[in-house]
Amino acid sequence: MAQQPLQTILHVDDDEDIRVIIHMALETVGSFDVQQFATGQGAVEAAVSVKPQMLLLDVMMPDMSGEDVWRAITAKPGFADIPTIFLTAKAEDSFSKQLRDKGALAVITKPVDPMTLSSQIEEIWQKR
Repeated sequence: MAQQPLQTILHVDDDEDIRVIIHMALETVGSFDVQQFATGQGAVEAAVSVKPQMLLLDVMMPDMSGEDVWRAITAKPGFADIPTIFLTAKAEDSFSKQLRDKGALAVITKPVDPMTLSSQIEEIWQKR
């Protein structure tokens, strides 16, 4: 069975500059529909109406951690297995492995390359 192409990504990051870079990288370069939120709570509340195919979550945020957002969204009906990628400035392999062991598709280290991020995410999507 052929998988659906990735179109809609829900992105959460408390840093406005990062949101702008990610938006440009994924919408302009990658032609994805990126729905962005500055807070984890906002993303959790909007997840059902956004209907994302993938979550792209910052790990460290002031209101809720990326893991907290992930747990809250995956607890919603129909979201238990939503593919999730984490973005983090914390480049430790053991930390990334812990997230992948919990079910994350990948962990991408910041700073990201805006010119290659969309192809990197597309590749992760295809390999899942």
